[in-house]
Amino acid sequence: MPHATQHAEFATAELDSALRGGPFHVALRAAIAARGLPLQRVQHHLSRHGVRVGVTSLSYWQQGARRPQRPESLRAVRALEEILQLPEESLIRLLAEADEEPTGRRPAGRSYRARLEASDVLDRLLAELDRPPGDGGVHTLGHHERIRIGPRRELAERESHHIVRAHHDGVDRFMAVHYGDPGCAPARMAVHALENCRTGRVRTHHETGVLVAELLFDTRLRTGDTYLFRYGVEDGTAGVSREYVRGFGAAGGQYALQVHFDAAAVPVRCHRFTQHSPAAPRGGRHELPLSGRHRSVHLVEPRVRSGMLGIGWDWE
Repeated sequence: MPHATQHAEFATAELDSALRGGPFHVALRAAIAARGLPLQRVQHHLSRHGVRVGVTSLSYWQQGARRPQRPESLRAVRALEEILQLPEESLIRLLAEADEEPTGRRPAGRSYRARLEASDVLDRLLAELDRPPGDGGVHTLGHHERIRIGPRRELAERESHHIVRAHHDGVDRFMAVHYGDPGCAPARMAVHALENCRTGRVRTHHETGVLVAELLFDTRLRTGDTYLFRYGVEDGTAGVSREYVRGFGAAGGQYALQVHFDAAAVPVRCHRFTQHSPAAPRGGRHELPLSGRHRSVHLVEPRVRSGMLGIGWDWE
């Protein structure tokens, strides 16, 4: 018994230290060890909270191989705080702090804490628009985004062309999400339905820069039907833009991103990058040549994977 008591005291001390200083995966591993729960039991408790997370994902999280990123994963982290009897926001705080250290290169984009807040806001806005859980009833076969950077170096406009396939009957709309740059004013943005759709309800949240627009299809899809539609978001409400990032919750179809620069705002260099999650280090950096007359750069992914993909640029 003394040995067991000493072990429990050591586990508790290790957990207290990890919760104070992190990092997230160490704190999670210490919390699971302190409670003496195998990962299968943790998964079972999560399912009772209405959250589905695989044992493999839990293992990756506590090893530091992956970080929770998707809204469902962030809900799981909050449920884990309750299941593992941790202080509220203790694990979420460690996730938020992980991405807020200076990089030394240039001003960072949206911080991990901001992304966490934005994901909560997004869930709420989607619920207001009655979006069904998951992917809204469609799989993306192809997505082409065109970003226009204006003369003030601002994110002036984004245009998206989607090709989707319905995986159940009755799908007649799509929820378009736009994240403005820090300091933007979503209420001043405009959504334009450009092809095979019309604009329905629009919801915005000023603090996180999130805009959600309901795009209504011209027809009601049946299972297996494909559909093409195009829309744009007129932005131009923030300051200097330095990158555009697109997140993918799961593997999907082809994705193409093109960034076009105004003649009065041409960067000195551009590059593409990948990132497993907002808190993970960036990788896959590759310089992109800027086309001369059209002042644009692009990337193409034949089949996207879970994570983040983007283009960044340096002004000087």
